[in-house]
Parts: sequence; structure tokens; C-alpha cells
Amino acid sequence: MTDQVHIVGGGLAGSEAAWQLAEAGFEVRLSEMRGGGDMTPAHETDRFAEMVCSNSFRSDDAENNAVGLLHQEMRALGSLVMRAADKHRVPAGSALAVDRDAFALEVTHVIESHPRISVVRERIDALPDHPTIIATGPLTGSKLAEAIAAETGQDALAFFDAIAPIVHRDSIDMDVCWMAARWDKGGKDYINCPLDRHQYEAFVQELRDGEKTEFKDWEKDTPYFEGCMPIEVMADRGVETLRFGPMKGVGLDNPRTGRWPYAVVQLRQDNALGTLWNMVGFQTKLKHGEQVRIFRSIPGLENAEFARLGGIHRNSFINSPKLLDGELRLKSKPNIRFAGQITGCEGYVESAAIGLIAARFAAAERNEEILSPPPSETALGALLGHLTGGADAESFQPMNVNFGLMPPIPGRSKKSDRKKMYTNRAREKLVEWLERERVAEIA
Repeated sequence: MTDQVHIVGGGLAGSEAAWQLAEAGFEVRLSEMRGGGDMTPAHETDRFAEMVCSNSFRSDDAENNAVGLLHQEMRALGSLVMRAADKHRVPAGSALAVDRDAFALEVTHVIESHPRISVVRERIDALPDHPTIIATGPLTGSKLAEAIAAETGQDALAFFDAIAPIVHRDSIDMDVCWMAARWDKGGKDYINCPLDRHQYEAFVQELRDGEKTEFKDWEKDTPYFEGCMPIEVMADRGVETLRFGPMKGVGLDNPRTGRWPYAVVQLRQDNALGTLWNMVGFQTKLKHGEQVRIFRSIPGLENAEFARLGGIHRNSFINSPKLLDGELRLKSKPNIRFAGQITGCEGYVESAAIGLIAARFAAAERNEEILSPPPSETALGALLGHLTGGADAESFQPMNVNFGLMPPIPGRSKKSDRKKMYTNRAREKLVEWLERERVAEIA
């Protein structure tokens, strides 16, 4: 084991980390409990990089969006996750969505066939004493979670994450619905189900009244992540909340009326065949029977057949700003690095990005070199800095990458220009960093 780097967890972060280390010339042992007799409450397969909640990596706009910028940076760093995502993308407007089954099969094949990666289907219950990256994600096994808590002396923070339903395409009534992307960005990539005011208000009331999953006593005080809020929890915040959130009708001209609908439910393609469609923003903790009844009240979904209903699971993450150093090492046990959602980053691409940089830090350390962190002006550097000290440890919560994590643009400028100023600066800084590290490596 001393000649290997051990990676625990075969999700997006663990798969990316294994690939980066193996491509850098290191032997990797990748431990994944799925397929070895264990399973999580949310996964359905034992494939690597299985996407559980959604099939979307969100915006792919590298000019105006921080997550799109992160996509671009990861491509520049040779990301396996981005390569597989680009290969298996499906129509989603300006977003990067993938056929999740084909995507996971691609990553699994690449990992299992790599000559320097040894895949072991096993559960790890204790913190190893050799160089290791823990990338077990938000569904870390209870014994390993207990070992982490025992080592750090900190209780694991936690939040609930919810899964959106998936609908069979041929059960959607296209005499009611229509295909379009908001503001016509990216083509006609979404199925839109229109609701008038009466239908919308009745739907919100049904969400409020519907029977929900009951929580265990130890789960009741666990907060939701704001970026993945269950649809019925949003409904409880006010009758207009959904209409200004995932059900907003602005920018969507209904070809049958020539007007924007009062509210809309959008579905996004979930596989390459176009046979499965994901209900966008419809994460839910409604009981399964209630989901079928309530969601079939949506115009166009009266006869909907569901390939998967929504669900909810408890996600755990560590207090990274307090526990980790600038290279993602556990301060009390520096042979251990953490990567992915367990660090408190939120989102598929963010998880993979932290797996990527954790592996690069580990590779440099094994080579007795020092890798400087990516500049804070880059998306990757900003996310890393947030996790390793930029965030307030006392109020730390999961975070998606965003421009607010980056140093502000100096001087005054038009609001409409600032996003491009952020992305242009980030690209310049990334090029400088890559060139600097290349020269250092040669030296």
C-alpha cells in the first residue's frame, strides 16, 4: 500500500481523483463499497460517478456563469468527468446535461480498464494510516463517519438532499405542453407544462396538504440545502415562491396563446434516447402515492408514467474550514485528504473539481514537490479557498461555486459587464498558474 495512493469512494470526486493520479503515473487503489455487498439509500447501481439527484451539470456558459467557468477550467486540466459529460451530453439549452446511464458506464469503463488503477469492492470503516483521499460523498457509511468524528472531535454537520421524479416521454400530453428553452436559449430543449392562476394556486395547496415522509427524531433538526429545496418546502414559504422559482413562466412563449404562462413545470431530457425526462426543480419528500396523485394534476401530465419517483436522504459533510488545511489535508492526520461533497461543496461539477485538485496536491506531495493552489480569481481556486478557510467555520453550509467566492473586481463597472470581467480575469489567471506550475515541474 505504501507505493499506492488510496482513494475511498467511487463517486464523481473519487473517480476524478483516481484518474488524475493514475494519469500522473501513480498506482491507485480505489475502494468502493457498492458492488461489495453494501449500498447507499440513494444509489441504484454500483457504477462509478453515478448521478443520483439530477442529470445536469448546470450552466455550460463560461462567459457569464461561474459553474460554466468551472467546466472550462476542468477541461483545461484534463478532467475525466468533463470528458465523459461532453461525450454523453443531451439537449438542455445552455446547460450541460447528460445521459446519466451512459455517462456512468463511460467513467466506470475508463476507471476499471486503467492499468494503474486497482478497483476493490470493499467498505472502509476506519481512517487509513497511508496516503489516502476520502471521497465517500454525503452518504458516508456510518462506521467511517464515526471514525472521522472520533478523529476530529467534531460532530458531522448534515443537511437533507432530495431527488426529483423522472417521467416517461411518451406519457406526456404534447397537445397541452410544448418544447422551448427560456428566452429561446439553446433551442427547444425543455418540455413545458403551462398552468393558469387557478391551476397553480390549487397545485400549491395540494403540495402543502400532501402527505410527507416522516423524519426520525435525530433527523428533525437537519437543515435543507437552499439549492436543492424540496418543492413542498418552497410552497410552504408562500403561494408565490414557486412562481418566482422553478415554476416561473417568464421567457417562455406558449405557441397556443402567444403569451407567457402564469406558471410552468419544465422537464429536461434525462437520457440520450429522449425517452426519460426529469422534472426540473421538483425534488420532493412527498410520499410516493401522493407524488403520483399531485403531479398528475399538472396540465400535460394527467397520464404521466414515472420511471422514478422523488425521494429524500440525509447528507453529511465535515466542517472543512476548521478541519482541513489549504491542501485539503486533515490537520490532525495529514496523510488523509478529503474531496467531493463530504467537504461541503455542493453540486456534481464542484465535487469532481475538488477531487481533481486533491489528487494534484497528492501527486505533488508524493513527488516531494509543492503545488501552489489555483489563484483565488479562478473558479477552482475560489471554491478551494472557500472550503479551506474562506468560509466562516461557525456557520459553514454547503456551497455551489459562484462569483461571490472570488475577489471583487476593483473599480466601478456596469453590472451587465461584471460577469464577463470575472470570467476574463479567471482565464488569464488560470493560464498564468498553469504556465508557472509547468515551469516549476520542469525545474
